[in-house]
Amino acid sequence: QFQFVESGGGLVQPGGSLTLTCTISAFILDYSAISWFRQAPGKEREGVLCMSSSGEVTNYGDSVEGRFTISRDNARKTVYLQMSGLQPDDTAVYFCASTPGRRDCRRDQSDYVFWGQGTQVTVSS
Repeated sequence: QFQFVESGGGLVQPGGSLTLTCTISAFILDYSAISWFRQAPGKEREGVLCMSSSGEVTNYGDSVEGRFTISRDNARKTVYLQMSGLQPDDTAVYFCASTPGRRDCRRDQSDYVFWGQGTQVTVSS
C-alpha cells in the first residue's frame, strides 16, 4: 500500500504564492507519473498538472498556464506544486495522485489508484 500526503495549503491573498508538497511513502517517482488535481466548492474535481516518469509535464487546464509549476525530488519521494498569481478561482482542495508503475500522464481520474487526503487552498482578501 502506498501513502500520499499533501501539505502546504493555507489562506493566501489574491496575487500571492504557495507551494504544495506531496510526500510519498515509497520510491515510485522513477517509474510513475504523478498528477495534481483540485476540487473547488460545488464543482467536480479537475486535473491541474502531471509529470510523467521521464519528467514530461502535462497541463490539464488553461487556467493555470504560466502560473503553476510541477516539480519533483525523487530522492526525497516528494512532488511539488508551485503556485503563483493565485486568484479566488484557485480556491480548492488540492490532491496528488498516482498509479505506481504507470509512467505516462492520464487525464481520466479513474486511472489513478492512490490519492492523498488533500490540502485546502483558500485565496481571499
